[in-house]
Amino acid sequence: MKKLKFGIIGAGRIGKIHADNLIRHPQAEILAVSDLFAGPELEEWAASRGIAIVTKDSEEILNHPEIDAVFICSSTDTHVPLIKKAAEQGKHIFCEKPLSMDIRQTEEAIEAVSKAGVQLQVGFNRRFDHNFKRVREHVQNGAIGDTHLIKITSRDPGPPPEAYIKVSGGIFMDMMIHDFDMARFLSGSEVEEVYTQGSVLIDPVFGQYGDVDTAIVTLRFANGALGVIDCSRKAAYGYDQRVEVFGSKGSVTAANDFPNTAVLSTEDGIQSDKPLHFFLERYNAAYVDETQQFIDTLLLGKAVSVNGNDGWQAERIARAAKLSMQENRPVKLSELQ
Repeated sequence: MKKLKFGIIGAGRIGKIHADNLIRHPQAEILAVSDLFAGPELEEWAASRGIAIVTKDSEEILNHPEIDAVFICSSTDTHVPLIKKAAEQGKHIFCEKPLSMDIRQTEEAIEAVSKAGVQLQVGFNRRFDHNFKRVREHVQNGAIGDTHLIKITSRDPGPPPEAYIKVSGGIFMDMMIHDFDMARFLSGSEVEEVYTQGSVLIDPVFGQYGDVDTAIVTLRFANGALGVIDCSRKAAYGYDQRVEVFGSKGSVTAANDFPNTAVLSTEDGIQSDKPLHFFLERYNAAYVDETQQFIDTLLLGKAVSVNGNDGWQAERIARAAKLSMQENRPVKLSELQ
């Protein structure tokens, strides 16, 4: 049985999640992991998983002759250079979102991948969520007729620390980029125009870095449908992830996931558990499935289902959303060409 050999670049929280999911696959083997802050703790973690090479230098992974593919889980500013180098070495690439903060740089990365003839999968894990996949299936098979409206609710249980906020790229590129991709995924159509309203309602630190913590983005799609995304950095009751697609024949919705579905009803009221608290819980199975599909795609010689163009399109929407808020007007994506 053929085994694909992988390298992990960036061994933070998400890098370790991908590593553990790779290890579970019978046709995957991790040869090396790199991280700028590699030390005894990472070496111990790697040894417990049978990973032989631990290094601070990503070049060791990119130049390793036996490694077939890399997972790029390092900071966003490193993505494009790493993608280019991996492509030059003929290695397939899984890269966390966003590919970059600059759509021109993203275009360069995609061009390098195309020229090298390797695969590039972008980490839009929500496409692999069991709820959202089912919504898309209903839309695709015509169960709700022509799509008229798409509503997406995306609210985190708490804001990130200031150290993260100042380098995150802002709410549109960092957080809502998943929702912009989901809008394309569910609609099956490209976004043509964006209008944004944003406020700082949770923590003034966001405003200090020219960001907002609460936003509403309206979308106009090429097929005529309309979309609304409401986003918040803090929902007191937990991780709030819901979608609805409304069409000419009906609608399909996906609610939050809960630890259980038990509902207690008494004379004092009705009570149930809060939604699963954070993305690691809510999308755990989606992370597993996206890794599984990446491996299977490479083994079968097929094209990945979430490619560089998907990353580029979501970044364009994020850029248009920020420009719309800054200039207080609708922005057509064609303006970004």
